[in-house]
Amino acid sequence: MMGQREIDTNTLIEWLDAGKKVNILDVRPTREREEWGIPGSVHIDAYGELKKNNPDALKSVNFDKSIPVVTVCAGGKTSLIAAEMLQASGYETYNLQGGMKSWSLAWNTASLAFEDFEIIQFRRTGKGCLSYMVISDQEAMVIDASLPVEVYQEFLDQRELTLNYTADTHIHADHLSRTKELAERHGIKPSFPSNDKLGYPFHPVADGQDFSIGSIKVLAIHTPGHILESISYLIDGKVILTGDTLFTNGVGRPDLKADKEETAKKATLLFHSIQKILGLDQSIIVMPGHSSQPVAFDNKPIQSALKEMVKNTPLLKESEQEFVQSLLKRIPNPPENYMKIVEKNSTGDFTDLNPIDLEAVANRCAIS
Repeated sequence: MMGQREIDTNTLIEWLDAGKKVNILDVRPTREREEWGIPGSVHIDAYGELKKNNPDALKSVNFDKSIPVVTVCAGGKTSLIAAEMLQASGYETYNLQGGMKSWSLAWNTASLAFEDFEIIQFRRTGKGCLSYMVISDQEAMVIDASLPVEVYQEFLDQRELTLNYTADTHIHADHLSRTKELAERHGIKPSFPSNDKLGYPFHPVADGQDFSIGSIKVLAIHTPGHILESISYLIDGKVILTGDTLFTNGVGRPDLKADKEETAKKATLLFHSIQKILGLDQSIIVMPGHSSQPVAFDNKPIQSALKEMVKNTPLLKESEQEFVQSLLKRIPNPPENYMKIVEKNSTGDFTDLNPIDLEAVANRCAIS
């Protein structure tokens, strides 16, 4: 070993957030890279050759040597070999401790401001999970919390906000929900779509229910299809948080925990749910529950106006029959560990697991 320098996820986040010039070299196999990655990283499928200690494994690397290089793999071991090779070639190199597993909880934020309210979008940059804090007159609601509760608490404390509600759009299958834990910290009951699956007390949300936050209202709209209980949240008639029902360039998958017949029925429900959303004012902004791409440190919210989504998403122009058939033909492999994650989210008990091990996989909730 050459005394190789390493950095942790928090340091790399700080570098990227500050706009520091850095080359990130991802050496994982192509199949892993296609699933998820770090924004702006460069990929070379050198994993096999690095494992063999082939001195030519990185011969194609030609970075500017005045800019530091951070090497990345799944768990931080093979990328250490890459870092040593690059260091020996004259690069200032750092290995990312824990690799993509550790990066799975990396996050950044972007915000969207209106006259009477503000939305902060919390983005898990690798997994693409998006959660939201809606703020009006020093009151707040957190929706689809997917990060450790300390992240949201820090924002609440800094802004001296009162947390009125925590809510999920549905029972998630690709990440652990922190909604229950955040609610408990504030002595309130978490809100979930009405269902018989959760094993702990919650406030059941029905179609048409209003939540008051400061001077605005948040309207719950039942949008089944991805799962039967899915709820979207319309904020002051201007922004709709669609969870895994509707994405900026696709729609939710209807097949999880369903056979072929049930999947087709849920696809039909999804079509009608999306038509309900598309029937709203076309200037309304959609903010989804996920992004299918790594989320850049650019402070730009992931969003799209309804009218732009209809223009740019072919699925949204199809008839009911065409839509259902398109979905059935395009269903991707299910998310890894999704049954275990659903089970844990249903019990709300995470004491016997390591979230990083369970969640360190890409989300596969969208069909485009």
